[in-house]
Amino acid sequence: MPEIRNYTVNFGPQHPAAHGVLRLVLEMDGEVVQRADPHVGLLHRATEKLAEYKIYNQSIPYMDRLDYVSMMVNEHAYVLAIEKLLGIEAPIRAQYIRVMFDEITRLLNHLMWLGTHALDVGAMTMFLYCFREREDLMDMYEAVSGARMHAAYYRPGGVYRDLPDSMPKYTETKYRDADEVKRMNANREGSLLDFIWDFTERFPGYVDEYETLLTDNRIWKQRTVGIGVVSPERALQLGFTGPMLRGSGIEWDLRKKQPYEVYDRLDFQIPIGVNGDCYDRYLVRVEEMRQSNRIIRQCVEWLRKNPGPVMLENHKITPPKRVEMKEQMEALIHHFKLFTEGYVLPEGEAYAAVEHPKGEFGIYLVSDGANKPYRLKIRPPGFIHLAAMDEMARGHMLADVVAIIGTMDIVFGEIDR
Repeated sequence: MPEIRNYTVNFGPQHPAAHGVLRLVLEMDGEVVQRADPHVGLLHRATEKLAEYKIYNQSIPYMDRLDYVSMMVNEHAYVLAIEKLLGIEAPIRAQYIRVMFDEITRLLNHLMWLGTHALDVGAMTMFLYCFREREDLMDMYEAVSGARMHAAYYRPGGVYRDLPDSMPKYTETKYRDADEVKRMNANREGSLLDFIWDFTERFPGYVDEYETLLTDNRIWKQRTVGIGVVSPERALQLGFTGPMLRGSGIEWDLRKKQPYEVYDRLDFQIPIGVNGDCYDRYLVRVEEMRQSNRIIRQCVEWLRKNPGPVMLENHKITPPKRVEMKEQMEALIHHFKLFTEGYVLPEGEAYAAVEHPKGEFGIYLVSDGANKPYRLKIRPPGFIHLAAMDEMARGHMLADVVAIIGTMDIVFGEIDR
């Protein structure tokens, strides 16, 4: 008799369905996975160590580059940890702006997840649809911060600047005539808030399109129903958070259970799954997009009615206005001190967590009374979910590994931080 033994295959790190630089070592019995061993370390960017050598504000752009699909939400946790230790609170308008952009970021994240997850499983059209909407959302990022991805927009004490009164417009080129430019600029004639409002009017229709393509699609259901099932008890034991936990039927969302900023003033629901499989996690995230749209609309309505400061006036922490800096000696000194030495946090430690699109994203900050952190520890959701890869993939086929990676919504920046 020939001896039949398991063989080991490398899945990644440059596999089209292994997002980022994930290397999975799979022990296979034919087509069936016996063991899945995730190897990390190919991306390692030492964010936590670098932060110990930077003044507090200089680490804000590092946060954008952790989960590079959910940029502003990462910043939010970091900024909240600093504010907790300083004992300050951002002005109410800044809080609404932060919440609005958290939810815009959630849409950005879920659209990226939906497009790539469907593409991995074999649905090409979804990818094109989702990136069409991401374009508008990235224009919102760009209008407010000047960058399409790594915004560095949130600051301790508020946000970098108020929302702009006008949107950047398309111009005529040899490829675009006046009529087409006019059509493309139709929703860009007003302020950023008008542009966001216009998007929220259209977006539920787009989500309906995604659902038409996938929700009752039998190939999609064959690839996701009953795949990667995690029971509610096991999901808690494994430390799951976010849609991975809610997909298993546990109603846990930091925006409701431990509200921060102005989430307790807003009206939205927490979608939860029933079976804890890839399909339920898909349904949870799709419904989350609809709920985020609701939250954004409430924020836009509030922001239209309530002007006000978006940054604290304490110039030991926040920079003075440019005009003041060029006219007053004291303001110039504040500006110079802030951008060279930064500010000092009192001795102590703080943990701040936000409901990141992927789960609980936390920053544990230890200060020894200097102008740099003594220690910064990041609690990323993706790292904890990836640890369950072996358990979720065991006994499934090789093709199902792709669906499981997709359902985890893995972005490697936060895993290999």
